[in-house]
Amino acid sequence: MARLFRWLLRLTAGTILLGVLGAILVYFLAAQSLPEYNKEIALPGPTAPVEIVRDNANVPHIFGSFGASDEDVFFGLGYAHAQDRLWQMAVMRRTAQGRLSEVFGPRTVKTDSFLRRLDLYGAARSSVSSQSPEALRALTAYSAGVNARLQEVNENALGRGAPEMFLFNMPIAPWQPADSIAIMKLMAVQLSSNMQEEILRAQTSIALDDPKRLLDILPDAPGSGTATLPEYTRLFPGLDGLNLADPQYAALMPVAPRGLGGASNAWAAAPNRSAAGGTLLANDPHMNLTTPGTWYLARLELGTGGVIGGTIPGIPAVLTGRSQKMGWGLTSSYLDDQDLFIEKINPDNPQEYLTPNGYQEFTSRPSIVQIKGNAPLTLTLRWTENGPVLPGSLFDLASITPPGHVVSLGWTALSREDTSITAALDLMRSENVQQAIDAGEKFIAPSQNVTLADQETIALKTIGVMPDRDLRNQSQGRLPNQGWRSENRWQGRLPYAANPEFVSPSGGILGNTNNKLLERPFPNHVTYAWGDTQRINRWRKLMQGREVHTRDSFIEAQLDTVSYSAQTLLPLIGADLWFTGEAAADGTPERQRHIALSLLAEWNGEMNEHLPEPLIYASWVRALQKRLIEDDLGPLTDAYTRVEPLFLERVFRNVDGASAWCDVAQSAPIESCTDMARLALDDALVYISENYGSTLESLRWGDAHQATQDHEVLGDVPLLRYFVNIRQSTSGGDNTLQRGLTSGEEPEPFNNVHGAGYRGVYDFADPDSSVFIIATGQSGHFLSRYYDDMAQYWRRGEYIPMSLDENLARAAAVGVTRILPRD
Repeated sequence: MARLFRWLLRLTAGTILLGVLGAILVYFLAAQSLPEYNKEIALPGPTAPVEIVRDNANVPHIFGSFGASDEDVFFGLGYAHAQDRLWQMAVMRRTAQGRLSEVFGPRTVKTDSFLRRLDLYGAARSSVSSQSPEALRALTAYSAGVNARLQEVNENALGRGAPEMFLFNMPIAPWQPADSIAIMKLMAVQLSSNMQEEILRAQTSIALDDPKRLLDILPDAPGSGTATLPEYTRLFPGLDGLNLADPQYAALMPVAPRGLGGASNAWAAAPNRSAAGGTLLANDPHMNLTTPGTWYLARLELGTGGVIGGTIPGIPAVLTGRSQKMGWGLTSSYLDDQDLFIEKINPDNPQEYLTPNGYQEFTSRPSIVQIKGNAPLTLTLRWTENGPVLPGSLFDLASITPPGHVVSLGWTALSREDTSITAALDLMRSENVQQAIDAGEKFIAPSQNVTLADQETIALKTIGVMPDRDLRNQSQGRLPNQGWRSENRWQGRLPYAANPEFVSPSGGILGNTNNKLLERPFPNHVTYAWGDTQRINRWRKLMQGREVHTRDSFIEAQLDTVSYSAQTLLPLIGADLWFTGEAAADGTPERQRHIALSLLAEWNGEMNEHLPEPLIYASWVRALQKRLIEDDLGPLTDAYTRVEPLFLERVFRNVDGASAWCDVAQSAPIESCTDMARLALDDALVYISENYGSTLESLRWGDAHQATQDHEVLGDVPLLRYFVNIRQSTSGGDNTLQRGLTSGEEPEPFNNVHGAGYRGVYDFADPDSSVFIIATGQSGHFLSRYYDDMAQYWRRGEYIPMSLDENLARAAAVGVTRILPRD
């Protein structure tokens, strides 16, 4: 027995020793790819020495020496991006190319199939020749910088450039200008959401027995609008009910689920509304929260002066930021630049589809998807005159496609003469508002609202191509249309002058929270599905509450967590419940309801992470919406993952008979809205008790509202996920200015999955007092101290200096890389 014990002890010790040695080996291999920031190196590409000064937040300040050109500075940016975010860049490029399955196997085949059908990368390659000479030189120099880092990795055996490369065999081809254009197009895929809106509107139209109820749950933004829409089943009578498939998204699918297609805030103040007498600008673009994040901070010293702000690895431009003379910020415009077309197939020849001039052959070609560990998949890619044909298996398109038809997609981002990169570079170099507005004309997609401020002027301009639709369009772009009718087809593009523009407003303040900008008739309407109707009300109150603003008041607005939706909805849904309950014993449902209502009655709508009321409110309205719609929409209920505040408001105000949703059609009694509110509150309290505890006063919103900054590839890997994912308790909610959009999906429906990955506030009375922050850190390497060093600052609402002072950058630099030309 003693001998057996000794052998077991030796075996255990040996196992532990092997584990420790294995961990040391893994750490050693992974650590080889940690960038060295303090060095001098000779590399091919630059025409003169380039310096990359990393300030104490690891923000690279890139300078060319005497005799250097702007191209040398772009070379330095490419090198810095590849140092810190090589894996991220490689994955984004493969995504745009539709080549993920070569690395990740069958789980990404659906994603590759979609991107191949769009031919996004082919469009990017075709667009290279459309760039301005200056932009092409910048793209070429940037590519040389990326490739110089690749060469350095190979020559010095620097751990393949990123630790993920040891887990996945991902050969990296040299970077090319087309790759940067493709990543800009990939951003359009991530930020465009009209396709999903059309699909859901069509599905809801099919599911509803009463077509008049469609505009209750999917209303146009407040303001004058069209009262009716054609019934989808009348447009396509071959559809027989709604048959939904599995809604699961494929791995690494860049198309965001509905509601996650981009958002953002931006506002500006003219000198007469600024306490210091200079213009002010604040911007916080919202995207999916991931690790590493989308944004990367950088400063470029160009011939026109310094620029600093947020870049996206793979794209050689500061997309949101400032120079010494001007600032610019981005918000999603929600412009309707996508249309789905239902194409009728010739019953006698499936290779043809119907056009206004009769049947015509699809344009088609094969494409082979290589799949790791599996046989290759051969796709037949097809196009109509309206755009690429998408299979019914994607995004549940089969549920809205009648037999004998297919779906094609019209989209401005598929342009093969896309000059968006040229526009971004021209905007970055602009010296005043008018130059920046002029630069925006070349921007194709993704459509954005650009908020601008120079020394004297503030402005907002929508950039991106607006499709020119016929006045006779059957659904005005809100439902998939019959592709064979000429009135449904695009007539080209509207002139740039038709894009909304606001310059020097009389009130001295302008802003955008993805709200409706203006009221114009179709087809100049911009969109019917504006991104938000709630945050703008809180923003307006904060802006009007001060005669003049400061950098700090703009920061205060950026970090505001008061929910206008909660302030509006609670008096409506609780109108007949406040203080009406009888005395009840502790622990009973009646007592819990009384406590919940008492807490909410005293609450101001602040979605603070330390308070219980936000969790009670969010659970209540979520349960209420589900009760209102599930008997009418059935399995489609799950598509409405987040609360629709306008819908609940319409129902409880009985706008156009919307209170009909309160009655459960499948039950004999006639339920009132008060009944539904009471039942939903009980549902919410049961849910809270099962998941967070029954002591309501001690609940914390932040325990449920965790920011899920997860690694997109390694985030689900056991054990490893604890090293690569960042989870933090956060304030805010779906409709607060400090927006933390909830997932809406079990088992953690209140997780914060979409928010401000970048925040910047620029004060042109004292430009170097401007500040910015990103949500994670500069590095994509999980062993780097800069992987998550900004995450806590971001969570607490803190910022770092955004200075163009070279001496300040050098004073506390964490490293200086000097790149010399190699002969």
